[in-house]
Amino acid sequence: MPIITCDADLEEGMAALCLLQPEWRAIIAKAGLPPLRRRAAGFEALVGIVVGQQLSVASARAVLARVESVLAPLTPERILAATDDEMRLSGLSRPKQRTLRAVAAAIDTGQLDLATLEAASPEFVHAHMTAVSGIGPWTADIYLLFCLGHRDGFAAGDLAIQEAARVAFGLPARPKAAELTAMAEAWRPWRGVAARLLWAYYAKLKAREGVSP
Repeated sequence: MPIITCDADLEEGMAALCLLQPEWRAIIAKAGLPPLRRRAAGFEALVGIVVGQQLSVASARAVLARVESVLAPLTPERILAATDDEMRLSGLSRPKQRTLRAVAAAIDTGQLDLATLEAASPEFVHAHMTAVSGIGPWTADIYLLFCLGHRDGFAAGDLAIQEAARVAFGLPARPKAAELTAMAEAWRPWRGVAARLLWAYYAKLKAREGVSP
C-alpha cells in the first residue's frame, strides 16, 4: 500500500496535484507544507480518534488524558473489563463508551483485525472498520490517513475539509460528502496529500478570522 511517511512524500504529492489541477498552486501558496500528523496504528490510536469525534483539539486532549488515566493500560481487555462507574469517570459520553466497548469486543472476537489493514485498500479499510457499531466513515478515514498513512486516503465528510474546498475552489456552497468525494476523484492517487493541504488551508482561514481551527 503506497503510504506517506515524510515531507518528501508530501512534496511529491503537492507537485502531482498541481499537474492534475492548476488550482492547487494557489492553495499550496497559502497552506504551505502541511504537517504529516502521523501516529502509530493500533487500538490506542483508534481510541484517540473516537475520543476526538466532534470535539475541539483541546477538549479531545483533555478527555483522552482522563481516559488514559482511568482506564490504563489502554487495551481492548481493559475496556471490556471496565465498570460503568469507570467509564463515567473517564469523561466519555455514553455513545463513545458504547463505541469503545464495541471496538474492544470486535477486536477480542477477531471481527476487527487492525493488523490486516496496514496493507489493505481504502475501500477494504472502510468496509472492515465501519462494520463495527459506532465506527463511521469519518473515523475510518482519519485512521486511514494518519495511522495507516495511506497516500490516497481522504475524508470527504470532514467539515473543515468541506469548508476549505468551498473557499479554495470558489464553490457556491459547502460541498456535501458525496459531492466532495466525486470532486476528489480528480486528485487520485494523491487524495491523502489533498486532505492534508485542505486542513492546512482551513487553519490559515481560521487564523485570518481570529478563530482557532
